[in-house]
Amino acid sequence: MFGRSTGILFGNLRRLNKVFFRFSSYRGYSYNISSDMKLYTDKGNPNLLRIFAAKNLSGVTLDVLYLNQGDQPGFKFSGSTSKLPALEVEDGNYLFSPNAICRYVFKSSQTQAAAQDVEKQAAVDQWIEWESLYLQPAVESQILSIAHKSATSSDQKQSLPELLKKIDESLKKQKNLSGETIGLADVVVWGSLFPLTSQQPELIGSEFESLRKWHSNIISQEAFKNGAQEAMGERGPAAFKDYYLAQTSKESKEKASKNEPTEENGGITIAKIQASADEINNAFDAWTQSDSKMPKARKLSNPVLPIEGEKNYLITSALPYVNNVPHLGNIIGCVLSADVFARYCRLRGYNTLYICGTDEYGTATETKALEEGITPQEICDKYFKIHSDVYSWFNIDFDFFGRTCTEQQTKISQDIFWRLHERGNIVEDSIKQLQCLDCKRFLADRFVEGTCPFCNYPDARGDQCDSCGKLINAIELKNPKCKVCGGKPEANSSKHLFLDLAELEPTLKAWVEKSSNEGCWSSNARQITRSWIQEGLKPRCITRDLKWGTPVPLEGYTDKVFYVWFDAPIGYLSITANYTEQWEKWWKNPQHVASYQFMAKDNVPFHTVVFPCTLLGADDNYTLLDSINATEYLNYEDDKFSKSRGVGVFGDDAEDSGIPADIWRFYLLYIRPEGQDSAFSWSDFVLKNNSELLNNLGNFINRALMFLNNNFNGVVPEMTLNDEDKNFVALINRELKTYVENMEKIRLREGLKVLLNISKYGNQYVQGNKPWVLIKGSEAERHRAGTVIGVATNLSFLLSVLVHPYMPVTSQEIRSQLKVDDDTNALTEQFVPVLKPGHKIGTPKPLFQKIESSLAEELRKKYAGQTKVTAEEPSPAPAAAAEQKDASGK
Repeated sequence: MFGRSTGILFGNLRRLNKVFFRFSSYRGYSYNISSDMKLYTDKGNPNLLRIFAAKNLSGVTLDVLYLNQGDQPGFKFSGSTSKLPALEVEDGNYLFSPNAICRYVFKSSQTQAAAQDVEKQAAVDQWIEWESLYLQPAVESQILSIAHKSATSSDQKQSLPELLKKIDESLKKQKNLSGETIGLADVVVWGSLFPLTSQQPELIGSEFESLRKWHSNIISQEAFKNGAQEAMGERGPAAFKDYYLAQTSKESKEKASKNEPTEENGGITIAKIQASADEINNAFDAWTQSDSKMPKARKLSNPVLPIEGEKNYLITSALPYVNNVPHLGNIIGCVLSADVFARYCRLRGYNTLYICGTDEYGTATETKALEEGITPQEICDKYFKIHSDVYSWFNIDFDFFGRTCTEQQTKISQDIFWRLHERGNIVEDSIKQLQCLDCKRFLADRFVEGTCPFCNYPDARGDQCDSCGKLINAIELKNPKCKVCGGKPEANSSKHLFLDLAELEPTLKAWVEKSSNEGCWSSNARQITRSWIQEGLKPRCITRDLKWGTPVPLEGYTDKVFYVWFDAPIGYLSITANYTEQWEKWWKNPQHVASYQFMAKDNVPFHTVVFPCTLLGADDNYTLLDSINATEYLNYEDDKFSKSRGVGVFGDDAEDSGIPADIWRFYLLYIRPEGQDSAFSWSDFVLKNNSELLNNLGNFINRALMFLNNNFNGVVPEMTLNDEDKNFVALINRELKTYVENMEKIRLREGLKVLLNISKYGNQYVQGNKPWVLIKGSEAERHRAGTVIGVATNLSFLLSVLVHPYMPVTSQEIRSQLKVDDDTNALTEQFVPVLKPGHKIGTPKPLFQKIESSLAEELRKKYAGQTKVTAEEPSPAPAAAAEQKDASGK
């Protein structure tokens, strides 16, 4: 419903309100809200739904003042134009974010406040952020489509059901979004949905059974029922539709009065966007002094070692298990995301080392070896090559890709263990463990299957249930069975070693506080880590009764190996040690090294709790992570990836498709599940290739270079920038700054979209100046055509740099067509003419090919897997979830 400026305004207000609440809580201020608060609003405003529901639930009285069109409410908000609704609180300050108003009202209820512990509050915060970023925009788009009787875009059709599915899945696990009792998260999400569900009740159909029950229960509550009636007034749900239409019309008129572009007057064009005078002056100064603005690409030594005084970035991605072929979710969840960031860092001249490798020890490997009838070492050798080949085809540019079954792994793991043992951070205990009498051994977690004690899922593993996601001790399983022989194991005592996390908890908390505040942690990493710590840490078993693994060196335990989640992260160190004998310069040098780690969200606690405790407890000046970026899950169409059922595209399938690796990289990064789960869609894959790559990026670069080749013999002409050109360069600089900001904060998907926006600007610039017309005119007009195409050619060079982290082969192809050397493959902070007048380019040719929808349909059928079972048959979905659960391959 809102335009871009309004969306930015609301975002800033939300952030300011969030800061206000955090500051108030920190200073110890109370939220005892009296009844003299005033709520200024306009009638029919859908945000009133959540506010009135919150008011009714908390029992707070609000003095509601309805304003007519043109009324001036008389309040001001520093730095911004205020929007309705607005809550005036006792001290004369105002809150403008509807969600912040709801939170403020809720804080007045001591009962509600007491019911929210820290962990639950964190979950509520996540729902509130998710609602504002994803759910609300999708609902508003759908309502406007209904109001205008226009077709809903394919993106909208896909996104709303996916969002409803997320709510439904959460409600399968608990009664309400806020927990057992209705709370703030329920108020906010219901307030977003109600304007749509009141018009389209069929939207919440039988496929969202839990959501439907929740919604019915919510609307039956007096607080919500009365709140909805108060918000709608006599007009009912039509009031909201009218409100959305009125807001859209008002925005269009405001833009038209300012000569700003709207959908009605032809769409946004760069010619109508004006940079500030300072932006233009700075851009032109940089353009005319480009020789001093252009850095040279960094020449990396071999091996790459930290250099004092420089930015030394140690980048790792979760080590994939060698018991599978990685699928698209595995690839985007760790190695591809890390590769993009590493390539970006190298473009910026940062001293960068990217390390990864296969995780080869543990139960999963032994299990796979039993399945295939070969030794664990043979399994590791086989799948190490498979993984290496897949990542090589995807152009993942590791500095070193190693493996964990090495002498260095044993040496470093045992050294860390002894340091922990000497400092009293290892404790011994006997635990009850399942023992298979037929196999004559104790069974490690994944050698046991049974019924989940929490949700009764019949095929839960001995370490985790893939249906409800809860961690399990194998001894807790109902009806356990040995995965090797199928026999029924018995519970017997077995001595094991434990890492004393409870003893290390204070040290860990201090480190988490510092790292999460100073580094760049994804929101899910913060949430998961905070949740684990709030539950209270307990000693964690670090040994297993297995043969395949790093041997435990302590007397009395030499028949055991280290548990994979103690041992595997140490693989980052041992793989680096296999890369260079000077590995300690990276891993025992926190003063000069910044560590960035990439993974799927289910790997987070082992990297932010268990592994840091291991290194902190060993106390040897280890380099701990500074930043962690965790993705959500990538699904496949409307299903889960499953190798056993043939569902989804796996690494070797992508190569067999005949579609270039760069196209796969592009699409996976375009749909990268950064804030929520996303899904690979063949129809969208084709759409994005044909629109964003072929018709946008490829079209701009090819038309610019072809025009230069055909009309100027491929030689960059003299360029004389007029005011329009200077404004254009300034706007590109603005986008370039946004690109850098996104990449520095590891918002890789957003960085890609900025890149595509720059290309769109380029197309609009060329289209608006029509050099094909100018070239036929006077000498001055020909010179003007040369300027336009010279600027466009230099923008093509800039795009070749910006696209490099995402599509390295495409980047190299553009550079080849431009005839530029590798020394120029560095990222400037400003758009400058790297290609000077007189520079001759090579032969232009198209960068991308159209993908026909028929090919997409053929591939969709090929990777659809087995026919879905009927409702009466046992569903394979949980098993598929098991294979999808860990997007890094674990």
